[in-house]
Amino acid sequence: MGISSDNVHGFVLAVSSSIFIGSSFIIKKKGLKKAGTTGTRAGSGGYSYLYEPWWWAGMITMIVGEIANFAAYAFAPAILVTPLGALSIIFSAVLAHFILREKLHIFGMLGCALCVVGSVSIVLHAPHERTIHSVKELWHLATQPGFLVYGGIVLVVVGVLIFKFVPTYGNSHLIVYVGICSAMGSITVMSVKALGIALKLSFSGHNQFVYYQTWIFTVVVIFTCLLQINYLNKALDTFNTAVISPVYYVMFTTLTIVASIIMFKDWDSQNTSQIVTELCGFVTILSGTFLLHKTKDMGDSPSSDSPVFTNQNTNQNSSC
Repeated sequence: MGISSDNVHGFVLAVSSSIFIGSSFIIKKKGLKKAGTTGTRAGSGGYSYLYEPWWWAGMITMIVGEIANFAAYAFAPAILVTPLGALSIIFSAVLAHFILREKLHIFGMLGCALCVVGSVSIVLHAPHERTIHSVKELWHLATQPGFLVYGGIVLVVVGVLIFKFVPTYGNSHLIVYVGICSAMGSITVMSVKALGIALKLSFSGHNQFVYYQTWIFTVVVIFTCLLQINYLNKALDTFNTAVISPVYYVMFTTLTIVASIIMFKDWDSQNTSQIVTELCGFVTILSGTFLLHKTKDMGDSPSSDSPVFTNQNTNQNSSC
């Protein structure tokens, strides 16, 4: 199966997103360091970075990256776009090595190589994007029994985690907060993809905002994003970022791929070898991501708030 033009567009947008988002953390950290020399550091509760142009340049770069990521879902299946978020870790690690002088050792290089190899495998064997002519078709896919069951399970699990486990285990078990963010994140991505396709069709002359389904997808995106941000902030405030990043990436990406397979039936048009190759590519990316995180402190100048850690947290919010 050849690579479709839509998949190429989605791939280019996803890689561009990773470049911008990975770069943004280096730029923002440079701004934070400069601000820390003249005022109270952000880690100590200060906000002097708000007056630092470098920090704002980083924020603008991140916004551009998030917009590119949003657009990528309108062209390519989530099984292609979501795993490519790991590339932002590579750009962040490489730039940190040359700009911030944060050592990228041999195991970090190996982790980067694994992420690239896994990404190539997924891109070359990703399913073609389903042709959608109206948001009503997306609504039909979202209301199929399979996805309704998946959505129902997510809501029940998230509800149980929030009302039963958060008060008791939220501050002691990482999986509680990350589970909420990851499960809701998979619904967010499906809604973001639907909204992105609606915008693409509208820009091509077929206004999709005359349908109530488009507005339902919009409301779902806003609600799930706010919920994710809330519990991700709780997780970051309670646990080590170095632990949160890889666990969140694995859970979020896995559940997003499962949701996409159920809703868009991505694997219906593929044979067994293609599916197995995609899974192997995904596992390879996961291995590279974990290697980058687990061996990060082996550098000569370790930093607890390195952008290699913090990047993936915000990139998953790109689903928002």
